[in-house]
Amino acid sequence: MNAFPSVVVGAGISGLLLARTLQAAGQAVIVLEKSRGVGGRMATKRVGETSFDQGAQFFTARTPEFQRLTATWVQAGAAGAWPGTEHRRWIGQPAMTAVPKALAAGLEVRRETKVVAARRRDDGAWDLEIEGQATLVAGRLLMACPVPQALALLAAGGTTLPEDLAAALGRLTYHPCLALLAVLGGPSAVPAEGIAPAAGPLRWVADNVRKGVARGVPAAVTLHATPEYSAKHYATPEAEVAADLLAAAAPWLGAPAVATALHRWKFSEPAATHPEPCVWRPELGLGFAGDAFGGPKVEGAALSGLALAAAAIGGA
Repeated sequence: MNAFPSVVVGAGISGLLLARTLQAAGQAVIVLEKSRGVGGRMATKRVGETSFDQGAQFFTARTPEFQRLTATWVQAGAAGAWPGTEHRRWIGQPAMTAVPKALAAGLEVRRETKVVAARRRDDGAWDLEIEGQATLVAGRLLMACPVPQALALLAAGGTTLPEDLAAALGRLTYHPCLALLAVLGGPSAVPAEGIAPAAGPLRWVADNVRKGVARGVPAAVTLHATPEYSAKHYATPEAEVAADLLAAAAPWLGAPAVATALHRWKFSEPAATHPEPCVWRPELGLGFAGDAFGGPKVEGAALSGLALAAAAIGGA
């Protein structure tokens, strides 16, 4: 039977840490991920023959728990300091996806597995309808995907949440982000540590060559638009967005773009967060984790996944 005691939906850092912690406690768990890769917004993308960090550009470690976790990644060679930032910022080595890839090792992660509906059974378990695959049964359903996606899966399965839970989760909204990846014909003028423009449509500019992510090209620049620009132009044709962002970044480019690719992050970062680091409803066998609970950064998402694991283990 296609049934599992615990199923995690989403293979970002929150879901992977959640699953690893459950597995380390002796609990059987699988992770379902709709994409080809793991990491969620800790994503790396190839454009032509080079690579870009297209989502989170770095992470910080402010709490003792996450500092200890980061130290293990550094020791394993999966993370290191962003050159020139004196350990204030950490990046994956050789790219941001190195950390989630390391976390996924030893877990059963089913990639390209898209859950389209979650339906509560009479026996308290969950039927998960999978696109193009057989239905999967989960004893406990642990949502580590963006909250609007999780709510859509529950709604598609005809699941009605308790009024208080539905209201709290419904308030968790997200900002989008348009990320333009540009290969330049010559070296960029972007500072080694990246730059956050003070005005205009750009929120962040980083050169992946200077970060040590990209190889074989003079410059590979990630341009993140502001939440305001991204919301207004989310559906704007790629060529128009590219023209806007390249024009705004002109002072730091130093050379023309010879190739570009645009990624549209619909759920880039939470605009509102839950007061608790996770939600666990043992009477429903249902939990939620992610940066909308732990905080709008890699560290917050990681700590949220750990918090849900602790709650689920305690409620096992």
